[in-house]
Amino acid sequence: MSKKYVVQARIFKAMSDENRLRILQLLKDRDYNAGELLDEMDFGQSTLSHHMKVLLQAGVVRSRKNGKWTYYALQKPAFQGMIEWMEGYLS
Repeated sequence: MSKKYVVQARIFKAMSDENRLRILQLLKDRDYNAGELLDEMDFGQSTLSHHMKVLLQAGVVRSRKNGKWTYYALQKPAFQGMIEWMEGYLS
C-alpha cells in the first residue's frame, strides 16, 4: 500500500470524531494550551490527552512547550495536502 494512502487514512481517521473536530475548530483561530482546551470541552484531561495524541500522530496538530504548558496549533500544510489529495478525486 502506498504511504500516501496511509497518511491520508490517518488524517481522515483523526477527523472522524466530533470532539476532535471541535478541537480543530478552536485551533483554527489561535494556539491553545491544554488548560484552555479543557475549559472549552466537556471532558477531562485524560480524554483530551487521547484526542491530542491522535491529532498529533495524524500530523494535523503540532505541539510546543512553553514553560510548564504545552501549546497546540494546527499544521496547516497537512490540511492543504488533504485538500489537494481530495481534489484529485473530484476532477
